Amino acid sequence: MKKRTLLVLAFAAAMTVLAPWYGPVIRARAASNGPDDLEGGMKSVASAYALIEKNFADPVSSEKAFYQGAIPGMLHTLDPHSNFVDPADYKEMQRKQRAAYFGVGMEIVQDTSDGDKVVVMRPFVGSPAWKADLRRGDVIKAVDGHDTTGMKSPEVADLLRGQRGTQVRVTVKREGAPDYISAEVTRGEIETSIVDAFWVKPNIAFLRLDSFEAQNVSRDIEADMRKLGEQNVQGMIIDLRGNPGGLVNEAVRVAGRFLRDGQIVVSHHGRAEQEQVFRAQAVAAAQKYPIVVLVDGGSASASEIVSGALQDHDRAWVMGSTTFGKGLVQAQFPLQEGALLLTIAHYYTPSGRLIQRDYSNRSFFDYYYSKRNDAPDAQAEIKATDAGRKVYGGGGITPDEKYASARLSLLQRRVSHLYTLTTYHYGNVFFAGQKPTLPQGWQPSDADMAKFEAWLKTQPNVSFTDEEFQQNKAFIRGELRYELYFRAFDKQTADRAMWMDDPEVKKGIESLPKAQSLVQQVQKVMAQREAPKG
Repeated sequence: MKKRTLLVLAFAAAMTVLAPWYGPVIRARAASNGPDDLEGGMKSVASAYALIEKNFADPVSSEKAFYQGAIPGMLHTLDPHSNFVDPADYKEMQRKQRAAYFGVGMEIVQDTSDGDKVVVMRPFVGSPAWKADLRRGDVIKAVDGHDTTGMKSPEVADLLRGQRGTQVRVTVKREGAPDYISAEVTRGEIETSIVDAFWVKPNIAFLRLDSFEAQNVSRDIEADMRKLGEQNVQGMIIDLRGNPGGLVNEAVRVAGRFLRDGQIVVSHHGRAEQEQVFRAQAVAAAQKYPIVVLVDGGSASASEIVSGALQDHDRAWVMGSTTFGKGLVQAQFPLQEGALLLTIAHYYTPSGRLIQRDYSNRSFFDYYYSKRNDAPDAQAEIKATDAGRKVYGGGGITPDEKYASARLSLLQRRVSHLYTLTTYHYGNVFFAGQKPTLPQGWQPSDADMAKFEAWLKTQPNVSFTDEEFQQNKAFIRGELRYELYFRAFDKQTADRAMWMDDPEVKKGIESLPKAQSLVQQVQKVMAQREAPKG
């Protein structure tokens, strides 16, 4: 239950459309209900705290009472997305938005599946950690001689970061290696990207966006498309599945590049500010090909801005399952300790659709995890696209074409890299401390699968029959290939191999003619509207 709760909080923090530049303006204009109401409320809070401080069984700190109790509690009465972040989390949020820092360049996580240790998930390609041959699967034992046993991953990350050009000694335990391995790593500037673009088929581009949380998303897209040669694109798949959102400015730039110059991307308004309308800045090369956008229930906020704008202007065919329905804009208000992420407005797609779904009369847990109805609500507001197609508001983006992903079996969830570290641990066993190498195009053989099955049977909390393994063998083979590709090559290579075999991606490619028909249809409609009346 604790793990599920942490996942809820993490998802809530991630699914944010941030308006970082509006905070000071909104804060200066914010209004209260009146001095008497405010004064009375503050007196009640102060009285309650005085009673707690005097009578509670243990000493009470004001920081815990207000920054962990009163302020978050107050925000949680407003909506599911207003939140308080402590100083450490706020600092990390700002770092992710900058998408750059000084350090060794690797992603680390807490692994509690076998004890409690901090492990390397991936060194970034070309980073100091990569060059020092630190590997996925390494257990971090010490940083500059400081024992990391019992430390949490954010604490270890702080030890690894530092000024550019300084050195840090990282000591790791690698399965299969007889002794600890120490590497002297020179810190550098680390830039990260959450964008990937490649040819999924000849002249068909695949654009994957993990989130919009960084300020370099639109910049990286432009760089990737120049490298790919956008003039050669004859169709594009944009994958926003599981994309929880991020910065509204980045969403506007991304959607706007595919739209006609000046078209509305999104608008928002709230009690403390006038309506703001964000318009497209077109990229000429991005106007010439059809687009299919992939979405699911994990596509939220900024990804709904993009998919909603492209759908409303009939620029893309949206495929998948109904998106999350998060249409609230948060501004950052720094405090003396941490910051408020406060909902300041609702956002609307170009047709006027409110994307936010109802969150009244339900718990936050139900809001995040209750099963969604994939069909439009009978009471949903109905709007129209530029070409006159019906679209629905108030409950996320309803796709033009439904694609229901197959539900994973229990065994599939046990081995999926998205849910567990099972194949991650097997990767340590498979390479046994040797330099991970595989030939291009490698696939696990039947002998490889038999070895994995035998190992899997030795793992606690994983029970299955031989028949179940055979029934799920194709899925398991893909998961095993993903993990071993990740180690032998890098995450990007593993991801691309996975997407090339993804049934929904293949279905999206088949649906590109539908996207082309949309473009042609809206062009005719717009030409008729703009024609002089006789």
